[in-house]
Amino acid sequence: MFIYSKVLKRFGLFCKIYRLIEKYNYQIILEYNAVNLNCDKLTKLKMRKIFLLLSLSICVFTTFAQNFSYGVITHDDNDFDRNKIDSNANAVVLKEFGTSSIQINDGTGSLELIFEYHVKIKIYNKEGYKQANIAIPSYKDASREEFINTIKASTFNYENGRFVETIMDKKAIFKENKSKYWSSTKFTLPNIKDGSIIEYSYRLESPNLFNFKTWEFQSDIPKVYSEYLVFIPAVYNYNVSLRGFYKLSDNKSEIAKECLRINGIPIDCSKIAYVMKDIPAFVEESYMTAASNFKSAIYFELSDWQMPDGRKQSYTKSWKDVDYELTSEKTLGSQMKRKDVFKDLIPTITKNTTDDLSKAKAIYEYIKKQIKWNNYYGTRSDDNIKKALDIRSGNVADINLSLISALSAANLDAEAVILSTRENGTVNKLYPIISDFNYLVAKVNIGDKSYLLDATEPLLPFGLLPLRCVNDQGRVINLKKPSYWIDLTAFQKSSTSYIMDAKLNPEGKITGTITTHSTGYAAFNKRKEIKKFNSPDEYVEKLDERLPKLQILKHEIKNIDSVENTLTEIYEMEFSPIENATKDDLNFSPFFINPVGKNPFNLNERTYPVDLGSSSDERIVITIALPGKFDLIEKPKDISIGLPNGGGRYLLKTTIEDNILSFSQMLQLNKAIYQAEEYPYLKEFYSKIIQNQKSDVLLKKLK
Repeated sequence: MFIYSKVLKRFGLFCKIYRLIEKYNYQIILEYNAVNLNCDKLTKLKMRKIFLLLSLSICVFTTFAQNFSYGVITHDDNDFDRNKIDSNANAVVLKEFGTSSIQINDGTGSLELIFEYHVKIKIYNKEGYKQANIAIPSYKDASREEFINTIKASTFNYENGRFVETIMDKKAIFKENKSKYWSSTKFTLPNIKDGSIIEYSYRLESPNLFNFKTWEFQSDIPKVYSEYLVFIPAVYNYNVSLRGFYKLSDNKSEIAKECLRINGIPIDCSKIAYVMKDIPAFVEESYMTAASNFKSAIYFELSDWQMPDGRKQSYTKSWKDVDYELTSEKTLGSQMKRKDVFKDLIPTITKNTTDDLSKAKAIYEYIKKQIKWNNYYGTRSDDNIKKALDIRSGNVADINLSLISALSAANLDAEAVILSTRENGTVNKLYPIISDFNYLVAKVNIGDKSYLLDATEPLLPFGLLPLRCVNDQGRVINLKKPSYWIDLTAFQKSSTSYIMDAKLNPEGKITGTITTHSTGYAAFNKRKEIKKFNSPDEYVEKLDERLPKLQILKHEIKNIDSVENTLTEIYEMEFSPIENATKDDLNFSPFFINPVGKNPFNLNERTYPVDLGSSSDERIVITIALPGKFDLIEKPKDISIGLPNGGGRYLLKTTIEDNILSFSQMLQLNKAIYQAEEYPYLKEFYSKIIQNQKSDVLLKKLK
């Protein structure tokens, strides 16, 4: 009887609430477990179904947490135990709150995005002091610019039983131009000590409505509470996505009546709160693409808008629409069509070629030499390829659109590939977002094979993209056919072999020759390193300085500029005498060639892939002729270990035979990308290698 009466009271309360909601047109959600039911559909349900649902749950008004008061520091803030979230944290975000809305600029009358941010951070030690150095990025172009204003910042220290506030002087704020498109507003909070609490807030005014405002829940320090509140006018439709490993703790929505007026017409807004609690820090480790691919964050992309006067524009286009725009665009498709620029040059460029492949290679080498990269990325020509050729300088698109045009002028099948570099992040595959792409390369199809080419790097061989371009997939743009996706993978591995042939004299000095062969990315990186110096001799001189126990007597480096061939380095070397070599026992480490000194994988858990860019193969073979007969008393353990599913292996073997000490080592990583679940195996794999490389060789002379 009590339960029945209680349900009736709930039902009566619900009916009053529902009528009130219906009157003011609020959107209310009925929640039961993971099921959401829109309340304005309830009138279509029979009373029996409503009664059943009400016995489980009732609709209530959605409540939203508001921005917290500035300058209110509590003892709970000061005494917060970091062990609750991360015992190793140098600083912790106690609370952060942000809000975004679209408003009319009173000065210009145009719509703009207003973003307001407020955060409170507890600092524990000197490593956490860097959290007091703030840099707020803002975008600008020829016609639009974002503005940062209303900055407040304070440091709070607990002294003599009370909180003492140090307010940042406004003179500490300065602006730094980072590039032609980006600037940064910077400031440093004052009086930072162990245990300080810092607090700051600011307002950003932006004309960019397309991406609304991304909210990153994860940062380089853990967060106790993070909330983002957005007001999206009904005239705008955004595609919203949550990226990253961690999920929302709470997500609430309701209607905010008349949040905006356009030409006197009131517009309602969707008021949506996104909440995440107890968020681990995002720790960047070796071998990863852009952190933005993996941090837990909310992203917004404008789908379309429709104004009260009937004007409408859609931004979510099909690739068919985008193909037409790109191939018709003056700075992209029109440049691909400019065979006239190279028509008269092609006979000279290709005069010594015998087939299409050699013809393509000759054109590729010509473009690499003729146009120097100005270090700017881009998917469009800055002006036109004729100008880039004349001034012999251009951005990525200038160079590679020139390559495409030249290949086409030679009657080769050439296409453009737009892509996003590794540091720029992956692109949206659900619908075209052209702003996701920041780079353009060439694709040439010869017979049944295709080759991806980037002529910005003189030291790259034909068919090898720089690792910055090896990032998921790119979109192939063809002047006559529909565009399509292509995998951006490294078709060559990074391969290095070291062969040492030496002898140990009675005084304990080792002399001999080390020959190194490098191909693929290993050769490309080594060539770039050599080219940083004025000459190979200067490079070797610096190399000699970095190896204190070794002296390079002579050297020869082959194929520095012949990038299609193996890079070969030959060094005649002399090692410092082994200590106590005149005695019967010889003790030394055989791991003096490229040892694995530190495990690149140290996280307890990695929630994102290990992306090496390419597979790799490293082999080391050392043979040392000994002065007499020796017994091998101690040596590194002969091991053969592998990663699951053929992911890689490490082999090590040490032998002594006919007065020759032989030492061989092989490290293979057979994948370019290892998924997060494979991380523990990689970590253990490297741990075993490092542990084994701590062992020495002990030789005892036989009498």
